[in-house]
Formats: sequence, C-alpha cells, structure tokens
Amino acid sequence: MVCAAHNSEPSIVVEFRAREWRPGWAVEGEGFVPLHRITKSIEFCYGHRLVGHSGKCRFLHGHNGLLEVDVDAEELDAMGMVVDFGEVRDLVKGWVDEHIDHRMVLSRNDPVVPILLESGEPLYLMDENPTAESLVRHIFEKVSQLGMTLSEIRLWETPSNLATYKR
Repeated sequence: MVCAAHNSEPSIVVEFRAREWRPGWAVEGEGFVPLHRITKSIEFCYGHRLVGHSGKCRFLHGHNGLLEVDVDAEELDAMGMVVDFGEVRDLVKGWVDEHIDHRMVLSRNDPVVPILLESGEPLYLMDENPTAESLVRHIFEKVSQLGMTLSEIRLWETPSNLATYKR
C-alpha cells in the first residue's frame, strides 16, 4: 500500500510506555495506592564555599535558600491531616534556624575554618564539601533523626539550581 500524501510506503508507529510513576502514588503489587502529600517551604540564608572547586564557588559566597519538605501518608490522621504543617515547620525550620541559617556552612577540612572561628563567625561544619547535594542529604538525615519521616526534600540554592534527596 502506498501513502498518497508522501508517495511512499506507510510506516507503522508502535509506542511503548512504561507504567508511569507519579508523585503521590505508591506501587503496591499490581495496583496503585493513592498517597497524600504535604509540602512545607522554608526560607533561610547561608554562606559556603567548595574547597577544590575550579570555578567561582571556591570563594566564600552566600545563598538565599528555599527548602521544600515533603511528607507522605497513605491514610490521614484523626484530624484529616498527613501531619500538621506547624509540626513540620517547628521541627525542620527549628533545626535549620539553629544550625544553618545565617551561618557559613563549610567542610571541616577547609583551611579558612580556624580563621573564621577565631574571628567569631558562626559556622556549621560538615565532613564533606557543602554542595547543594550534600547539604540537602545532610538536612534530610538530621531531621529524620529528630523523628520526622520525610519523603523527599528539595533545596533551591538559587532560583534555577535545585538539589533533591529522597529515600
């Protein structure tokens, strides 16, 4: 059979689509179970630098960070909530405010640490370079240790740079 529009043999298009996973759905066996999700946004400011980086991030600089915290549940509690937004705010923002907000977040091995400590600068020290990726994982783990079961967190280091961590 010839395709009149193109004067050529018609082609057959076969499209394969894997089962699509969407946020808010958990796979259970063969079916899907709907999940409820809440997201709490937390703004904070911090400075850092990346030791060994070849670009401008090797210099001390700051960010206005936006942390988005997700909590999921298959069932709502007696109040009809996944968890109270205020509880997420108190725990996550409380930790961020106490440890990271308006501090320099640096690697313990950064040679400027002793100088900044001597000058009285507030620091938060990590075992690794404080990239957006390592910082978002670090926050996730610290908040999880405080008893909040997080699904995912996202750190917007800038309006166009995002790092995500989930389990």
